[in-house]
Amino acid sequence: MNNVEPIRDKNKIQDVKLYLKGKNLRSYTMFIVGINVALRITDLLSLKWSDVLKENKKTFKDIEIYEGKTNKHRKIKLNKSASKALKDLIESLPYINMNDFIFKSREGENKPITRQQALNILKEAAKSVRVEENIGTHSLRKTWGYHAWKAGFNPAIIMETLNHSNLAMTKRYLGIRQDDVNELYTKLNID
Repeated sequence: MNNVEPIRDKNKIQDVKLYLKGKNLRSYTMFIVGINVALRITDLLSLKWSDVLKENKKTFKDIEIYEGKTNKHRKIKLNKSASKALKDLIESLPYINMNDFIFKSREGENKPITRQQALNILKEAAKSVRVEENIGTHSLRKTWGYHAWKAGFNPAIIMETLNHSNLAMTKRYLGIRQDDVNELYTKLNID
């Protein structure tokens, strides 16, 4: 099994977004929310409208979830990007049932798309826009971690957010490469 990587290049993230927005708003929203909330794919796909919307169906609330893998409680504040993508998806739907899955499959009564469907969507988009990294569903979460680290957030906070048990796991997870190390040497000058 090959390890998947984050999408490091912000231009490639934009390319994937444009590609998915042109194909399917649900897939686009899955990508945007995925790279902005850092949930594992099974937790992301299990989100229902009641997890993100207040009862008025117009206002977003913090996501409160017990992660499937760790059973740890997480509270996630939706940022502007995730909220906007969800709002656009809501506006495209004829009605909202709070018990419906956000990333609802077209097959069956009320089931989310499968992990395999999510993988196929991401692989197709990455291939179409020539993302060089090996992309999988976990790339959404890893992309969040990598860009949080590149933005200068404390690795301990990233570790806590990802519910990792130690910093070594987070370091491997971020996909730090030699060009990242070289950038550190170039930018840090102690006079």
